[in-house]
Amino acid sequence: MRTAERGYQLIELLIAMAISSLVLTLGIPPLLQLAAGLRVELAAAEVASAFHVARAYAIRHDANVGLKFRVDADGTVTWGLYRDGDGDGVLSADILSGDDPPVMPRVRLAHLGRQIHFGFPPGRAPRDPGDPRRRLDRLDDPVRFNRSDIASFSPIGTATPGTVYVTDGRRHLSAARVFGRTGKIGCLAYDLESERWR
Repeated sequence: MRTAERGYQLIELLIAMAISSLVLTLGIPPLLQLAAGLRVELAAAEVASAFHVARAYAIRHDANVGLKFRVDADGTVTWGLYRDGDGDGVLSADILSGDDPPVMPRVRLAHLGRQIHFGFPPGRAPRDPGDPRRRLDRLDDPVRFNRSDIASFSPIGTATPGTVYVTDGRRHLSAARVFGRTGKIGCLAYDLESERWR
């Protein structure tokens, strides 16, 4: 039998492997949950950055603009920025007809795709971030700007108030929000356990 001075004994190696396995078994699931939550928050921050681009364009070019998202069949999400061309605001019908022209090429949101998408996790409806006493309704509509899916920004910095909800489809939910009068843009993450936005 070898002594410890020349190498490890079999029992030492087995104990070290058992301890390592236990640490990995206990440590990996929480790390995976943390990573999934961070991916959802990162996707919401990317949506918020699109809002910042739209607001800055509206102010810099003294124009009313609208930001519209498009989700392709493969889950790819892009956004386009459109300028009000006929004085009635940026409307979906005007975008289709060309009256509200695009001001830049469509931009792909890199952190949204198969696993991270617009929507809500399954289960109980989350609380409304604007009024935590009530729950959200219309869970089939994760992009909410009045009755439209277009976030509008004016040359004086105001905006259409609204929220875009982003989820991993399991348990994580984040929101990118635009506040109307001030045009303030922010992100929130929802804690399913405490049912609070932070």
